[in-house]
Amino acid sequence: MKVEKKDLEKSQIELNAELSQDEFKPFINKAAKRISKEVKIDGFRSGNIPYEILKQKIGEMTILEEAARIAISSKLEELIKDHVDGDPVGQPKVDITKLAPENSLEFKVVLALLPEVTLGKYKDLKIKVLKAEVADEDIKKALDEILEMRTKEALVEREVKEGDKVLADLRMFLDNVPIEGGQSKDTVVIMGKNYVVLGFDKHLLGAKKGDVKEFGLPYPKDHHMKNLAGKMVDFKVTIKDVYERIKPELNDDLAKGFGLKSADELKENIKKSIKEQKKKDVDMRAEKEMLESIIAKTKFSDIAEMLVKHEGDKMLAELEQTIAQQGGKFEDYLQSIKKSREQLTLDLLPDAVKRVKTSMMIREVAKREKIKVVDEELNKQIEDMKKHYKGAGSSSPDAKQALAQVNTPEYKSYVYNILSSRKVVDKLKEWNIIN
Repeated sequence: MKVEKKDLEKSQIELNAELSQDEFKPFINKAAKRISKEVKIDGFRSGNIPYEILKQKIGEMTILEEAARIAISSKLEELIKDHVDGDPVGQPKVDITKLAPENSLEFKVVLALLPEVTLGKYKDLKIKVLKAEVADEDIKKALDEILEMRTKEALVEREVKEGDKVLADLRMFLDNVPIEGGQSKDTVVIMGKNYVVLGFDKHLLGAKKGDVKEFGLPYPKDHHMKNLAGKMVDFKVTIKDVYERIKPELNDDLAKGFGLKSADELKENIKKSIKEQKKKDVDMRAEKEMLESIIAKTKFSDIAEMLVKHEGDKMLAELEQTIAQQGGKFEDYLQSIKKSREQLTLDLLPDAVKRVKTSMMIREVAKREKIKVVDEELNKQIEDMKKHYKGAGSSSPDAKQALAQVNTPEYKSYVYNILSSRKVVDKLKEWNIIN
């Protein structure tokens, strides 16, 4: 096999490989054998169709394309091992550059290499963790949310009062022209809470079912809707229904509904929960500050574009999954931020670069400090994952697929990297963060 190597910019390497006719021929035979098992031709047994007959039936290029796939798959690992210095990362990009009957096979492989990392100072940075403090306002807000969840509603035939819920059809105008997206039916307005713009709800006080209220309100100059910022917007609101909202009292009976003895115990539990969350937040903030500080002191050679693109695609997939888990649709999200998938991907690239650099830095610290994950730790994590998926219902297609994936070498490598990264970050926090 002839190989020509080219160093590309951004830590990439191009390998142009050629298999001679004689080297390629065994793979053609193997491809013909494989295809003949799937093709039915009268008078011939499966897997024993002569090459010329098979060629007439499906076309020679079909056989050659399958042969090229087999050949490249067979030779790729050897090719990279023999001709690449450094650590390849991600999936290589493979293109067939020459494929024709009675000719050699030529193909091109482009690989990204891990960038060279030169660590700066990564110990004794003295990052301070802020104190996690719970204000009375935090507790009040959490209690109000609990009372909101327990609030009951009753349809009433009277005028709108403070605290009511109003169901209304809404139309918005700018200089007597309907505003795009400013027309909605069955809009919920909670009296006493700012809706659309400050003062909107006050204009509905005293109205009854069937009434139409028309009024204008000025939008703030710094409003997020730039087309309305600083302008007078006219509203036409049709009242459809009025609901009285009955909010429960904060007392011992309410606390018992949560399995607690008293309102004081409920407040104490809320305070504890808020403090734990704030502690997590300040810890995460300190960790972020620490990693950013180390990255700023670390030098990197050029980072391969395909490495950054892969990380950007991964971030996009994570965002899409998060939105789906929350019951939303990704296309609706894109529409709400007025961006295409491609535009959002570009927006994510700076953070993708940060994530790549962080990953590379952590890998280098692990190498220098000889931080490793032992087999016992890895195997325990894998077994815990298996138990999790079995507990989730191993008979379901998703659980079966997940269980099958857990047993693959790729997944084992993925788990190893996660555990290793966590170990390194924990050591970095031990060296750098002051509580």
